[in-house]
Amino acid sequence: MSHHQPENPSRRKLLAQTVAGSATLAIGSMLGAGPAFAAAPQGANGKRDGSAGNPVDVLIIGGGSAGAVMARRLSERSERQVLLLEAGHVYGTRDYPKVIASSDSVGGDSSSDWGYQTLPGYIGHPIHAIRGKVLGGSSAVNGAVAIRARKQDLVNWNLPGWSYEELLPSFKKLEKRNTGSAELHGHDGPLPVHQLTRNDISPMQRAFVEATIANGYRAVDDFDGPDANGVGPYPMNIVDGVRVNTGIAYLDNAVRARGNLQIRGDVLVDKVLFDGRRATGVRLASGEVIHANEVILSAGTYGSAAILLRSGIGPREHLAALSIPLVAALPVGQRLKDHPFYYNAYAARPELIGKQSPAIGAKLWTHSATAKNGDLDLHITATHLFPHDQSPTKVGFVLAVALTRPLSVGSLKLASRDPAQAPLIDLNFLAQAEDRARLLEGVKLARKIGQTAPLKDLIHSELNPGAQASSDQQIEQSMLATLDTYHHPTSTAPMGHAGDPGAVVDLEGRVHGVQGLRVVDASIFPDTISVATNVTTIATAEYIARRYS
Repeated sequence: MSHHQPENPSRRKLLAQTVAGSATLAIGSMLGAGPAFAAAPQGANGKRDGSAGNPVDVLIIGGGSAGAVMARRLSERSERQVLLLEAGHVYGTRDYPKVIASSDSVGGDSSSDWGYQTLPGYIGHPIHAIRGKVLGGSSAVNGAVAIRARKQDLVNWNLPGWSYEELLPSFKKLEKRNTGSAELHGHDGPLPVHQLTRNDISPMQRAFVEATIANGYRAVDDFDGPDANGVGPYPMNIVDGVRVNTGIAYLDNAVRARGNLQIRGDVLVDKVLFDGRRATGVRLASGEVIHANEVILSAGTYGSAAILLRSGIGPREHLAALSIPLVAALPVGQRLKDHPFYYNAYAARPELIGKQSPAIGAKLWTHSATAKNGDLDLHITATHLFPHDQSPTKVGFVLAVALTRPLSVGSLKLASRDPAQAPLIDLNFLAQAEDRARLLEGVKLARKIGQTAPLKDLIHSELNPGAQASSDQQIEQSMLATLDTYHHPTSTAPMGHAGDPGAVVDLEGRVHGVQGLRVVDASIFPDTISVATNVTTIATAEYIARRYS
């Protein structure tokens, strides 16, 4: 069948309007004392400002899930001058607008989003790829799900030093969790993590859990535990209805007041500057130059890759086509991965649906029939993030189905050298036949749960794929026509040894072939993980910062 099969426009409209909602679910030193920094002159205010003759020690680009962590941890040494640049607005810890702060509002708004659209790719239509443009980055607009990568995810990475056991101290260090054993969880870290119970979730989500158990799945109390195959409420980084992003958790008022840490917002970085092969700072889109002894890119899977490319680090042919002078020929942007995401949508019975908060509350995490090595490659999440005017009953909900271990590999390239122009993002979703088969299996399972009591009692009718979709071919047509993203992009600058032809950075984020430049964010994951990326991105930054300082 053609994968450009047209879809009912009203259904496309229904699903498109949920993009900023359901699809965003998203989302001791081992090396001695670290680099020594030569003393540099101070600016007029006693701080080095990165002007000529006043280089900062560390310049961090991007204040999101990784950059905020790096800024906090690297400024813990008072003699180290750290400057954090954020492209979006810098809000006070209590001043984020409701559209960002409220945990029931997901995706932010146009002022806090980069506005990226993907290329049509295999599925034949573009997708709005939400990325946070605000202090806190995508952790400020995501679904606030706080689950780690599984042990098997890190086995799949196959990198020395990056096993689950080696990362566990960093996972624990970031957490301030209300439940869980001290062996597995942290209870005094910066990020508050609240494990929801069945009493905390909505009636629809409780019905989803019960219907899933009726289909033979076990109840899971802790998705970070050794056996996560089953259904249960989420752990969330939410306090009193506020999504606690890294700009709040890691850059609290005490950290922001440090004399050796500066944070500048509304600053767009064009490229990294080099003296030979040593990074010396960055040029902003405004033309301003900021000098630094080391540059750390934490601009995200799309942002860091785009900055690397504009800086002359990337595939030789791509840079030559844009007349960008080559600094290092590396495969930037060639291993992009993300989780394809499908809406199994329902019209609900208004008299039975009950309260609809939390918007995101419970999930089934399991495996497809062809999953390998114990991978849990399917998510089904029960969410109220739904455009209710699109339901004939004026209320609805979604069982959101995601494939979390996709085989299809996408790419990121530059459209031009202009830093204000979005990169060309091809997620290449479902290009591999096995990905289509596994997501189809997930959709059929979600529909089966929707047809099981007590969840079926809340349903008026199925909206997507709809009752008329009875064959696998019809469901697959609906999948392709309305597919979205879980907004978990990774792997545009993967870690690996210097001899690895697919690697961009080493095992501590240092860019191969140059000096004074690191990348620390989800772009360095060598492959996607089987869950939302936020907590693992934070842990990655904690891990590298610990080895750094």
